[in-house]
Amino acid sequence: MDRLKLMALDAEDLAVISAQVQDAVTKSEAIDYRSREKRFTLMINRFAWDQVDNTARSGKNYERRQAVLSFARVQNVRTKDIRRDGDEVLSLLAIRFEETDAPAGRIELVFADGPLIHLEVECVEAQMEDLGAAWETRFKPRHPAN
Repeated sequence: MDRLKLMALDAEDLAVISAQVQDAVTKSEAIDYRSREKRFTLMINRFAWDQVDNTARSGKNYERRQAVLSFARVQNVRTKDIRRDGDEVLSLLAIRFEETDAPAGRIELVFADGPLIHLEVECVEAQMEDLGAAWETRFKPRHPAN
């Protein structure tokens, strides 16, 4: 089993995680912020972009994997257009970092159609880890050309 496990300690590392979780899907009930622990976690079903070349060569379907995305040293969380009681599927497009007072800054999780999560962090300290086996999907996410 090819489980992916990544850690980010700066903006460049975070960009690698962002690429691997692009097009991950989740629901608001999978969002967890523990203010005392300063930890934010998000359970996702990520599209396995790291396996696309292998899939094309083998003729198999694409894969999705359940994963956890977590951020440490989180001081505050704000959301926009995310209903905590909703059953809405959220599609993660990107994770961005903006430094405010080095090494502190703001991490932004950008979802399709406008929802956002803003994390005020002491520094970048993020992890993404696959939790189990993959399952097949016939669909590869597509994005309109800009």
